[in-house]
Amino acid sequence: MPVEALDYHFQNQPNVYVSGDLLIYYEKGSSKKSVAPDVFVVFGVPKYDRKIYQTWAERKTPDVVIEIASPSTYKKDEKEKPELYQRLSVQEYFQYDPTGDYLPQPLRGRTLDDKGRYQDIPTETLKDGTKILTSRLLGLELRLEKYKLRVFDPLTEEYLFTYSEEADARRQAQKEAMHERKRKEWAQRDALLERQRADKELQQLAQREALLERQRAEQAQLKAEQERQRANKLAEQLRALGINLDAID
Repeated sequence: MPVEALDYHFQNQPNVYVSGDLLIYYEKGSSKKSVAPDVFVVFGVPKYDRKIYQTWAERKTPDVVIEIASPSTYKKDEKEKPELYQRLSVQEYFQYDPTGDYLPQPLRGRTLDDKGRYQDIPTETLKDGTKILTSRLLGLELRLEKYKLRVFDPLTEEYLFTYSEEADARRQAQKEAMHERKRKEWAQRDALLERQRADKELQQLAQREALLERQRAEQAQLKAEQERQRANKLAEQLRALGINLDAID
């Protein structure tokens, strides 16, 4: 619903009032002189909840009105309301037909000219068939995609969120952030396990190298002992033969 998207868009602007299906009384002292647009925006009045909107009390009529066609309202939307809104100086008047069954155009916009008369706002059509009407006052675009009306911000190049859509997007972002955090934790855990495996392999390799070195040292020591024993045995044999090894130069 455009009213939710617009209300959320202007939530931080205290002097922009957005409402819909609220009775607007436009003649003081006459309870019959009223209208209840589906969506309307007023610039320059404080933002707070109202039970009714009285133009003489607010000293301001709506600046933008959007009417959504239905079987019971489309004839007034097409004939009576443009005259009324023109008389009330509603700067921009848009009509939206969700089914395309009631109005000549499913999306139409009008703006007041210098003489206070409504002139059609040119419609732009994208390659995919999307219809676009630009609201100069809102600084936004009304876009019709396959009979679905959405509000687009050309500055951010994004569609406006409603409060529920923003909450859904926030929950989705939080969910994705949680998944990303878990992915990082898993990556850190895997890196730690890999480092531990690498450290263990290095430790085992160092232990094997130390064992081999010790074995080589023991073998060298054994060989040296065997050589010494052979030398002593040979010396004994030579002495038994009467050869004095000490006298040999």
